Amino acid sequence: MNPQRKTEVWFLTGSQGLYGEETLAQVAGQSLQIQRMLADSGRVSAELVGKPVLTDAASIRRVMLEANADEACVGVIAWMHTFSPAKMWITGLDALRKPLLHLHTQLNEALPWQSIDMDFMNLNQAAHGDREFGYIQTRLGVPRKTVAGHAADPVVATRIDNWVRAAVGRQVIGSLKLARFGDNMRDVAVTDGDKVEAELKFGVSVNTYGVNDLVAVVDEVSEEEVDALVTEYCDTYSIAFELLKGGERHASLRYAARLERGMRTFLTRGGFGAFTTNFEDLGGLRQLPGLAVQRLMADGYGFGGEGDWKTSALLTAVKAMGRGSERGTSFMEDYTYHFGPGEPKILGAHMLEVCPTIASARPSCEIHPLGIGGREDPVRLVFDAAPGDAVVIGMADLGDRFRLVANEVEVVAPDEPLPNLPVARAVWKPAPSLSTSAEAWITAGGPHHTVLTQAVGADTIRDFATMAEVELVLIDAATTPASIADRLRWNQAYYRLAQGF
Repeated sequence: MNPQRKTEVWFLTGSQGLYGEETLAQVAGQSLQIQRMLADSGRVSAELVGKPVLTDAASIRRVMLEANADEACVGVIAWMHTFSPAKMWITGLDALRKPLLHLHTQLNEALPWQSIDMDFMNLNQAAHGDREFGYIQTRLGVPRKTVAGHAADPVVATRIDNWVRAAVGRQVIGSLKLARFGDNMRDVAVTDGDKVEAELKFGVSVNTYGVNDLVAVVDEVSEEEVDALVTEYCDTYSIAFELLKGGERHASLRYAARLERGMRTFLTRGGFGAFTTNFEDLGGLRQLPGLAVQRLMADGYGFGGEGDWKTSALLTAVKAMGRGSERGTSFMEDYTYHFGPGEPKILGAHMLEVCPTIASARPSCEIHPLGIGGREDPVRLVFDAAPGDAVVIGMADLGDRFRLVANEVEVVAPDEPLPNLPVARAVWKPAPSLSTSAEAWITAGGPHHTVLTQAVGADTIRDFATMAEVELVLIDAATTPASIADRLRWNQAYYRLAQGF
C-alpha cells in the first residue's frame, strides 16, 4: 500500500429508485451523518469515503470493482438505509475481493413516538432492509463481519476499528515480499511449510537468498553511515560502557550498526517487508543479527528466527494492524515456565530478537556471549515487556490448510529481577490457566514461535482470519481441555468438507 495515501474504507449505502429523488436525497444526507458520527468518534483508524447511494445492480458492481482496484481502499462498509432488494447486490458481492463489514444501524437513536408516521417508517427501514442484505450474503457465502448498534455508540465504533485494522493487515500480507537469509534450522518441522500455498492463500511471496548476498551489501556500508547509527543508538538506548567509544567492545557495536544499515539497504532495494535469519546459516556475517533485527521490527518489518517465514509474515500483518496504537508487537517464543509459588506464568524470549516496541522502559544495549552460531558475541537490546493485556498468535501449516492458534494473555512484571538473563523478555499469565492453555495449544499443533501483540486484541485477529478464510483456534477464559478437543474435531470435519471432493 502506498504510504503516502491514507488508509480508506469505502462507505456504501443501499436503497432503491422506488422511493423517488426526494427520499434518496434524504438517504444520502443521513448516510453522510452516519459517516460523520463514526469519524468524529476518533476511534476509527481509517478515512471513511462515502460513495453515492446505490440503487441498481450495475452501479453496485461498478463500485465493487473500483474498490478492488483502489490500493488505498482496504475494505467496504455496507448499510441498507432503506429496503434495497438484495438480488441487485448479487453480481457486486460476487465481484468484491476486499473485506466487507455489514453495518446494521439507523440515524435516529430513539423513536419519535408522538410524531412517527409512514413517511418516517418508509425512510428508516434498515431493521428489515439489512435483513434482506444479510440473507443474500449468507446465500452467497460471503465472508464478512456484521456490526449492529447505533453509530454514536463507542462500542460500535471500536468494533468497526477492530475490523479496519484486520483489513489493513490483510492488505499488507496480500502484497508482502519476504526475504529468507538462508534456510530453515535443520530438522525442525513447524517452521517449514508450503510457500506456494501461502502465496495462494495469503498473497505473501517467500524467497530465499544466500547469506553472502547480504554480506556483500553489509560490506558496502560506509563508515559515515556507521557513525550516524552509533550516534542514534547512544541517543536512544542505555549503552553498556564497554560498547561506548573507547570501550573494549566498541567495534562490536559498530559492526552491529553496519549489519543494520546493510540489512535495511537489502530489504529496501528488493521491496521486502519481512525477513528471516538462521543461526545455522550465517555465511560471512561476523555476528548473528540481534540489534539490527530488533530495530527493523520496531519499524514494522516482520521477522522469524531460524528461517520461520510463516511467523515473519504473520508478524508483518499484525504490526500493520496495530499501526498508530501506543502498544507494541513482537516476535516471541514460549521459552520456559514458572509453575509456582504463586500464579503460574510463562517466560517468553528468544536468543536475541524481541522487538523494543513492547519494552516497559528504555532498553539497555548490551553485548554477551551466544553459545550457538559460532560467531562473535552479538549486540542486543535487553528489557522487560510492558504489562497489559495481549494476544499470542502462531501459524501452523497442517498440510491441507493453515491454522492460526491464538491465546489471550496478560503480560506481567517478572516476580523478581532477572540480572543474569541477557535477552529481552516477556512474562505472561495465559488464559484460562497455564496448564489448560498449554494443553490446548499443543493439542491444536500451535508453533513455538509466535507473535505477541498488545496493539490489537482477539477480535481483530478473528476478523483477519475471516478475511483470509483461514482457521482460527482461540484459547480464552472459557476454554477447557474438553471444549478445545471438540472444537478441533469439528474444525477438522468442516475444513475437509469445505475443500470439496
